[in-house]
Amino acid sequence: MRIFVKAKSGAKKNSVEKEDGSHFVVSTPARPQQGKANQAVAKLLANYFDIAPSRVRIISGHSSRQKVFEVG
Repeated sequence: MRIFVKAKSGAKKNSVEKEDGSHFVVSTPARPQQGKANQAVAKLLANYFDIAPSRVRIISGHSSRQKVFEVG
């Protein structure tokens, strides 16, 4: 399943908010340096969907706030 994520890095706490069926807002304190924020977002999505982090991968938006992830 593909999901669309608006990533907010540098937030005070981790959170995953579902906007509708396939759109999410994910906040993380990790900074967007060397892919750390992308890794944190993927880990948060894995926890949200209760799956292994290896089953979440970024499809597009590596350096953008708007990202597309493949989950499952």
